[in-house]
Amino acid sequence: MTDMLQDNGLFIDGEWTAATGGAPALTVVSPLTEQNIGEVQSASAGDADRAVQAARTAFDEGPWPQMSGPERAAVLRRMAAAYRDRAESVAQTVTAEMGSPITLSRTIHSVRPSEMLDFYADIAESYGFEQVRAGRNGDAIVRSEPVGVVAAIVPWNYPQTGAMLKVAPALASGSTVVLKPSKDTPVDAQVFGEVAAEAGLPAGVLNIVSSGPGVGDALVRHDGVDKVSFTGSTEVGAGIASACGLAIRRVSLELGGKSAAIVLADADLDRAVPGIIASSYANTGQTCTAQTRVLVARSRYREFVDAFGAAAAALPLGDPFDAATRLGPLVSARQRETVRGYIDVGRGEGARLVTGGNDAAVPDTGWFVAPTVFSDVDPGMRVAQEEIFGPVIVVIPFDDDAEAIRIANDSQYGLSGAAWSEDLDRALRVARGVRTGQYLINGASAGLIAPIGGFKKSGIGREFGVEGFQAYLEIKSISVPSGYLSVAGAGA
Repeated sequence: MTDMLQDNGLFIDGEWTAATGGAPALTVVSPLTEQNIGEVQSASAGDADRAVQAARTAFDEGPWPQMSGPERAAVLRRMAAAYRDRAESVAQTVTAEMGSPITLSRTIHSVRPSEMLDFYADIAESYGFEQVRAGRNGDAIVRSEPVGVVAAIVPWNYPQTGAMLKVAPALASGSTVVLKPSKDTPVDAQVFGEVAAEAGLPAGVLNIVSSGPGVGDALVRHDGVDKVSFTGSTEVGAGIASACGLAIRRVSLELGGKSAAIVLADADLDRAVPGIIASSYANTGQTCTAQTRVLVARSRYREFVDAFGAAAAALPLGDPFDAATRLGPLVSARQRETVRGYIDVGRGEGARLVTGGNDAAVPDTGWFVAPTVFSDVDPGMRVAQEEIFGPVIVVIPFDDDAEAIRIANDSQYGLSGAAWSEDLDRALRVARGVRTGQYLINGASAGLIAPIGGFKKSGIGREFGVEGFQAYLEIKSISVPSGYLSVAGAGA
């Protein structure tokens, strides 16, 4: 993709509008060429306020929260159809902005979002927003009502799916949204405004403001915001949680991870090695759920390290627009230097470099890091404890299943994990013992129906599944005299 990325401005109250405040434009730099490929208007705290006010009015006075679930579902399905028409354009934009291999951009980054719109449309259509419960001295109507105005703050690594994980269920619930994309990927989010307008979403229900000085903080602290939904680093998430706690504001956090894949002694390595490679190096390792610690039964350890190292070394690295590429550049020079720093740390800690490293051959231009594997890693090393967010994997031996579970749990994080075994009962016992929000056995993945989210410092709340929808609902109970609800038409 060689064309300059186009900026529509901010999407507020159903219209494209110019940013105010006069802050310098956000420059979009290609991770592949290191050249400027676009500029985006930089929003101000005043723009954030305008967007929240539009969302507030749309929630308090507009039709969206009052619509039935099926009525909202119909709009979401129109949004999904409009999104599908733009899928290739979205894929190209995401790859240009953050360097994701085009094959991933054409699936996860640009197909999964429309699937999520359809998925949450189905839930909105069938969900029981009111239940009747018979009590001892009266009956109760238990209502699920939309949470209100949602500030959705999303990262750069999965800019489309990360945003839609919040936008789709929030809209399905009847809430209204202010979406703030990352400053590293500011262009692709504009597609949400385009599809909202085409689908007939009422004005103010979805608003988009780019990053700019104080914008994120303004959204988190705004009195007109009922809930903040954030995906990003644990450090930033802790600050957001603190601010929301002081305001008694609802908050969902999907944060960091250092997930462990456990390869039991009876695992089929012909399946486990490519399966873990796919999980570990997806999106060039820039994935919060990546299995970056691989725990291997000592009896299979050297066999696994040899096979895994060879598979990692063979991964095609290069131009992300080439369909053969498995690893593209990292999102920014800043991220590349962070990852390179961790590789130096690993060598300094005494881990054995199996493949990759900072001396490996990579293209001269672009923010590349070779796929890297460390073996002979102690569980307490920094490279085994801290989130690197790049293509760096550590392999750790264990002696029995109990030790594998202990090592997996020896982490401040608890986001994802996996077990590989020919004995599914054994793998399930391991899965039940690991403190993490998502677990995969032998590479199985249930898709959108299975909620994801973190234990410990990996976050608060869940996304995907019906649980991701319920995260945008408030529960109200109304007690009425016994027998009232049996009267024809009462409570309708």
